[in-house]
Amino acid sequence: MNELIQIRDMCKIYNPGENEVRALDHVSLDINRREFVAIIGHSGSGKSTLMNMLGCLDVPTSGTYILDGKDVSTLTDDEQSDIRNKEIGFIFQGFNLIANLTALENVELPLIYRGVGVRERRELAEKALEIVGLANRSSHRPSEMSGGQQQRVAIARAIAQAPPIILADEPTGNLDSASTKEIMGILRRLHEDGRTVILITHDNEIAASAKRIIRILDGKIVEDRMNEEQGE
Repeated sequence: MNELIQIRDMCKIYNPGENEVRALDHVSLDINRREFVAIIGHSGSGKSTLMNMLGCLDVPTSGTYILDGKDVSTLTDDEQSDIRNKEIGFIFQGFNLIANLTALENVELPLIYRGVGVRERRELAEKALEIVGLANRSSHRPSEMSGGQQQRVAIARAIAQAPPIILADEPTGNLDSASTKEIMGILRRLHEDGRTVILITHDNEIAASAKRIIRILDGKIVEDRMNEEQGE
């Protein structure tokens, strides 16, 4: 069985009752291991809500979410937190770096929370910075780096402990075209190395980097197709 993610009949309703908003409206979806999927939609389409569900950052009003064989709804808060820490690398539009820490220290920070020993976390952080092409900037602070470099540090932080899933929410939203190209190249390489990459975007050009494109509108999936330009 190759399914990593199985969502069935998922709803997320805000303000239940007369003025309710269905951010997700009976969504069903499978994502296989090692897929590179783009979930695309305009602001308010439900794509960010779906990302929050996939990342165990929020819980649905109804429906089921099976992640790697585990029914997420049956897990405790601690168990869900464990999944977020170990199985999912998050990349956000805002880089969320700590201003007074170096690139290396920013990448190490989540590893400290996970109880990784000093020597191992230093090695993991250095390797992650090398993967994103920033080994020579490890001692620089965010203010000494461009937006593209800061996002690459954020990616290094997300991949340092080699999570099998990369969840990227508008990862190029604050970047120029050259930096965007760099970041998308890194995500493609992570996919080629065996990660499952799920990309949330409003941009058709960015979505075109993925091998599968899922379009969401008014909380419903309206398109789910393989991207023939990217091939298998």
